[in-house]
Amino acid sequence: MDFGRLITAMVTPFDAQGQIDWQTTEKLIDYLIDEQQTDTLIVSGTTGESPTLSEDEKLELFRFVVKHAAGRCKVIAGTGSNNTAHSVHLTKEAEACGVDGILLVAPYYNKPSQEGLYQHFKAIADSTKLPVMLYNVEGRTGVNISVQTTLRLAQLDNVVATKDCASLEQLTQIISGAPDGFKVYSGDDSATLPALSVGAYGIVSVASQIVGAEMKKMIEAYVSGDVQGAAQLNGKLFPIFKGLFHCPHPVPNPVAVKYALALKGLPVGGVRLPLVTVNEAEAAFLKNLLS
Repeated sequence: MDFGRLITAMVTPFDAQGQIDWQTTEKLIDYLIDEQQTDTLIVSGTTGESPTLSEDEKLELFRFVVKHAAGRCKVIAGTGSNNTAHSVHLTKEAEACGVDGILLVAPYYNKPSQEGLYQHFKAIADSTKLPVMLYNVEGRTGVNISVQTTLRLAQLDNVVATKDCASLEQLTQIISGAPDGFKVYSGDDSATLPALSVGAYGIVSVASQIVGAEMKKMIEAYVSGDVQGAAQLNGKLFPIFKGLFHCPHPVPNPVAVKYALALKGLPVGGVRLPLVTVNEAEAAFLKNLLS
């Protein structure tokens, strides 16, 4: 299964009551496929506010996105949590919804050992025929999936990729030790081009909801050998990569990108508590950034 080089971690649109806005979700899917040229959508990842979506909402989203995308892009379901048994259950349900793959974040808060991480991911991978993408983001989970554990998991038949937000050093070590066909994706927009330079396959992106078409051009330029052209595009995009997470100080994802989508003419609603929307200073920063 090739999920392409540009994967978008899709926001979840909400209405004024904080419920999923299905009409806007349709518009968002079309916009991300047609205008932003995404190859794959991740549904109910961190950017989709998975911590505050109920299981019923997640499953309804999986079914809805699969149906509306209608084969125009791949769909990956975020089914990972810090509860192995529940992740197995949700993965089986997601498979029945017709998704193309699953994204499994490292268990957060309970801080398992490397052996615990391996057994957690193995149990979920063993429960499904779907291809599995690991998700390593120590800043949110409190635990790093080590190079050794990632490579051990890469030996499992259906563990086909990782989204890794660790250092370029760790990405390099994974890429150099991984079996043929195992794909490494950067999980950090601002590291897209550096990650490609050490052998990463692509990016799982937040910024692609705003500048996906430009990111696609940058990736294609680099892959085709136009390194200078890719570097120029990266330089233009870099302020947006950084600004969606620091506007001008750190803001939790997806607060900024949801506001940015509204500025682009696609209002997707607010965020659910405990997240809060941008304040006046952050809004002014984003307006200036995107102008």
